[in-house]
Amino acid sequence: MIPLRDDKPSFSTPFINYFLIGLNVAVYLWEMAVGTSSPAALRAFVSEFGIVPQHTVAVLSGHSHAGPASAILPFFTSMFLHGSFFHVAGNMLFLWIFGDNIEDYLGHFRYLLFYLGSGVVAALAQILLNPDSTAPTVGASGAIAGVMGAYFILYPRARVLVWFPPIFIFHVPAWLMLGYWFVIQFLSGAATSISPRSESMGGIAFWAHVGGFVAGVLMIKVLPERPQRYRYGTW
Repeated sequence: MIPLRDDKPSFSTPFINYFLIGLNVAVYLWEMAVGTSSPAALRAFVSEFGIVPQHTVAVLSGHSHAGPASAILPFFTSMFLHGSFFHVAGNMLFLWIFGDNIEDYLGHFRYLLFYLGSGVVAALAQILLNPDSTAPTVGASGAIAGVMGAYFILYPRARVLVWFPPIFIFHVPAWLMLGYWFVIQFLSGAATSISPRSESMGGIAFWAHVGGFVAGVLMIKVLPERPQRYRYGTW
């Protein structure tokens, strides 16, 4: 189920959302440049700036001589790295569709904090539920899952145009599309926990998605709506 657009207008220019999309694309192009020069250099780059749960747990528990920065910095850098063109393109599509409305609701600065906070919680969820993993975790999907969780709470009746490959395209309510997405992530994450070998299912950090979504749901219930939102042509 791939979203194409929603019918919920925003009443302000989503500068932060544009910035996040641009930054993600720029970092991906940087990754590709590193990989072109040396595949080994790209692997080292991703291992350094992506989150490796086993390394993070070892550092934070005092069982590694590496400095704390090597465990803390990736919580932020990892959410701007991506593994492929389709990985970054899919994430940016979701962010483009749902992010502008959440930024409109929260305001620019709070939206940035909300996005980063969702990404950090998503990473923590993945580490807590897969602490022995040595595979680097990268991608914006945990932070974007937080955006989706907030949208689920704020605009459940918005209509989302979705594509069911290969041919079906129709509108569904946001609560159905986002709720279905969340259930799939949760069940897939449970499958990886029951059978660790299933972690190879596309290399997807399902628990990061679940953690980010739940973080978004909880934070949007606490964070206030920004004052003076633009409505119906007036302030």
